[in-house]
Amino acid sequence: MREIVIDTETTGLNYKSGDRIIEVGCVELNNYIPTGKTLQFYCKPDKKISEGAKNIVGISDDFLENQKTFEENQHNFMDFIQKDTLVIHNSDFDIGFLNNELSLIGKPALVNKVIDTVALARKVLNTRVANLDYLCRRFNIDLSDRAYHGALLDSQLLASVYLELRGGKQFSMNLEGSNNLKNTIYTAKNDNIQVKKINISENDIFSHNEMLKKIKNPIWKKFNY
Repeated sequence: MREIVIDTETTGLNYKSGDRIIEVGCVELNNYIPTGKTLQFYCKPDKKISEGAKNIVGISDDFLENQKTFEENQHNFMDFIQKDTLVIHNSDFDIGFLNNELSLIGKPALVNKVIDTVALARKVLNTRVANLDYLCRRFNIDLSDRAYHGALLDSQLLASVYLELRGGKQFSMNLEGSNNLKNTIYTAKNDNIQVKKINISENDIFSHNEMLKKIKNPIWKKFNY
């Protein structure tokens, strides 16, 4: 399952008043695990950055003069997000700005499924406060690099928050070269799909169960199956 965590930075708070996107950051997740693939770009807008926004993002108008426009960046952006689910904090804001930019260049609005992490956090944590700083502190996610808001950094922080909201930090095993696993590939009958069959050792099962014991308040205990 592929999901894309997105954040944008803008010249101000209202695209209806002419504010524009100045930075986009994206992080790819696959089955709730970051793949390491990201996309980040700045945009040259036809509008000056408000003083309030400058204090938040630390980006100057002079810097943006040397960047590509959103129109020049949109092909890479659309290729990256494809039709996959978008994970966004306060999605109405970012989707509004993204669709406005697309509209200005004659492109259709986004039709991707959207998960709003503000609503998700309020539901999972039963809290009214759900800003990114608060959620990072609650999950002990390092904020030391966040002197300014940056679209890529914030999307990376949001990805960490989102994984916590989905049930805690994800753990993966490096299956390559393991002496305890016997991996075989076979082709299903009447099908061209190749399936990788993995036999898990008793030691792996024990280690997995010990890991589960260390997870505080796992999400699966919040549901009555």
